[in-house]
Order: sequence, then structure tokens, then C-alpha cells
Amino acid sequence: MIGQVLEWLNDPAHWRNIGPYTGIRTQLLTHIWYCLIALFFGILIAVPLGLWIGHTGRAKWIVTTANALRAIPTVGLLILLVVMIAPHFTGRTSAGFLIPTLIVLVILAIPPLLAGTYSGIDNVDDSVRDAAYGMGMTSRSVLWKVEVPNALPLMFSGLRSAALQVIATATIAAYVTLGGLGRFIYDGLAQQDYPQMIGGGVLVAGLALATDIVLAIIQRYVVSPGVSGRFRRSSASDQRVSNDPAELALELS
Repeated sequence: MIGQVLEWLNDPAHWRNIGPYTGIRTQLLTHIWYCLIALFFGILIAVPLGLWIGHTGRAKWIVTTANALRAIPTVGLLILLVVMIAPHFTGRTSAGFLIPTLIVLVILAIPPLLAGTYSGIDNVDDSVRDAAYGMGMTSRSVLWKVEVPNALPLMFSGLRSAALQVIATATIAAYVTLGGLGRFIYDGLAQQDYPQMIGGGVLVAGLALATDIVLAIIQRYVVSPGVSGRFRRSSASDQRVSNDPAELALELS
């Protein structure tokens, strides 16, 4: 089976659009496009809300409520939204299926983005925040110049988690006749073409892994070395390790 999957992935005919068949390249771009739209609107909603909640300490119940959205069955919600929205679109358009799919993906992206942003701001050391206010900085300056730079690691953690979940769940677009990498999974299952089905899953996993690596590289260069701990030089006392309990007690005293 592994050999058949590799053969399917390496077949040039599967990467091109031939007649009614849509190739891997086009489906991959469609999948990425769905994910980018969902993450864009998720960031647009969750990040400002998380900054406000973390900075002011108000309405923390919103974070708890958003986390509860993770328990919603995505396929069930998608079908419900399609039944409600699709009848309003007639003619040769896929908007009646595309809009419900994007709504589901945005709802899925919001909880990790909101939790990461709120946690990052809320976990900033109070002494750092107080020192900034003591220097005469305004509340807005404290947010953007102190809290956000210190919160970036957790904010990126939320973004990476949201990206992985959206990429994995965007396969449900194929369930309502749309494109994306899920097309190979559903079509392969319907046709009992298991190399195609497994190949589609491999492509989704590969896209998720590549996305996480790219975001990790971006995080490395965006987050300040002072916050991430990169280039930290250990002192001589940290480098010297002793196994003598008496000596260790003397050093600690």
C-alpha cells in the first residue's frame, strides 16, 4: 500500500488538471486559500478581543465561552449552515456552500487565537507593567510596547494551533462538493481508491507540517531574543555543576 501511495503521489497526471479531473496542484492552492481566509477573519475577530480582555481584565467569560466552541461537531454545524444558507443562492454559484464552510473554519480558528492572545497579555509580569506605568507610559503604549512584545510567544502558539486545526478541518469542504485536499479523501473513499484516499491524507499532513515549520521560523525572527531567551549566556556558576551536596548547599546559601 505504501508503494501504491507513493506511486499515486509521484504520478505527474495527478498533479495536472485533465478534463473534469482537478489535479493536486489546484486542489492544494484551493485548500490553502480556504485556510488563509479563515485564519484572516479569525485573527481579525480574536486578536483584538484577546488584547482587550487581557489588558483590561474584563469579560474573561468570553474566553471560556470561546473554548466551549471546540466541542461543536464541525460536520454537523456545516450541514446545518448549508441547509440554512444554501437555499438563498441560486444559479451556478458555490457561495451557498463556501460561506457555511468558511464560517465553520472561522469558528474553529477563534478559540486558540483568543486563548493565546489573552493568556499572553495576562501572563505579563505585573512588575514589568508597573514599571512601564511608572515611567509615564500611557495605557496604549503599555499595551503595544510592553505587553504585546512579551505576549508574542503565546500569541504565536495560538496561531500555530489554529493554523493546524484549520488545515486539518478544511477537508470538510469536499463534503459539500467544494474543492481542497479533502476532495481526494472523499473521492478515494467513495471509489474505494485507497491510494488516492491515503495520498490525500498525506498531503494534508504535509501541508500542516510545512505550515508549522514556516510559522516557527517567523516566530524565531519576530519574537525578541530577550523574551524568547535566545543567545542567553550562562554564567560561570551555571556552567559548573557539582555532585557534592555540601558544596551545593554552600553555593545556594
